[in-house]
Amino acid sequence: MMTTTASTRAVVTGRKSSEPFRPAGPRRREQLVSWAFLAPFLIAFALFLVWPILHGIYLSFTDQSLTGAGGDLVGFANYAEALGDPVMWQSLWNTVWFTLLSTVPLVALSLIMAALVDRGLPGQWLWRLSFFMPYLLASTVISQIWVWIFNPQIGAANNILKALGLQPLAWLQNPDTNMLSIVIATVWWTVGFNFLLYLAAMQNIPAQQYEAASLDGAGAWRQFWSITLPQLGPATVLILILQILASLKLFDQAYQMLGGVASDTTRSIVQYIYEAGFVNYRFGFSAAISYVFFALIIIVGVAQALVTRRRKVQ
Repeated sequence: MMTTTASTRAVVTGRKSSEPFRPAGPRRREQLVSWAFLAPFLIAFALFLVWPILHGIYLSFTDQSLTGAGGDLVGFANYAEALGDPVMWQSLWNTVWFTLLSTVPLVALSLIMAALVDRGLPGQWLWRLSFFMPYLLASTVISQIWVWIFNPQIGAANNILKALGLQPLAWLQNPDTNMLSIVIATVWWTVGFNFLLYLAAMQNIPAQQYEAASLDGAGAWRQFWSITLPQLGPATVLILILQILASLKLFDQAYQMLGGVASDTTRSIVQYIYEAGFVNYRFGFSAAISYVFFALIIIVGVAQALVTRRRKVQ
């Protein structure tokens, strides 16, 4: 009788007889409790991410102004103007150029710093603190520090050049060196984060591998090339992705170090979006530029994902 009842219940409820039977009431209560816990996150996600994205897309098809004027639909006119705007393309090139200049030293220097600490450099806690401390500072603090360092009259950078017998430079005022100055400040500021990622990856490599290599007569340099570097591949990919995405968002340090004055060699795409929206009051045009930039970031992200997947397959 009990077998027949269990079989009948399985047919009616669609559950296997081996699964415990739970009444519909408690199960519905569990679902409601789950949704109650998720509700605050979903509300915040919709208010602060989904709605701004949708509203921004709508604004990009209008002539909305910061003053409240306009708001009429203009179709793809803003996108057509953005794609035909030489200032936007120059700003985009400046952003790409900054990304290329900063990514290489940020990866290479962080790898060297992590290798030195991982191999037993004396006073490791002091080196870790020194390498990571600048990353904890705000961009405004970093900008002011380097504005003084690059000061043409009393800055430490020109004092070093004079000591080496070289001519002093107007680091931030010269269009040939102002982007390089921003790159130097950015590398000093953010290299500590990549250093920690590399150091964590190195400390996850089993020590037995180094011991076996030492028994085979491999020196420190050979161990680094044959053991450490090959196993840092995933960490390097992660650092490259994070670094490229961070560099593409260049704005605050460049804006602050140059006193808000944009030049043809340092204006980033994010700064041009800011100028279009908050200086020229063209919210619709600013939104269109931002979504063109967003599309380019998506393309870069997809390309990186495809390259990473191909390497894993090989």
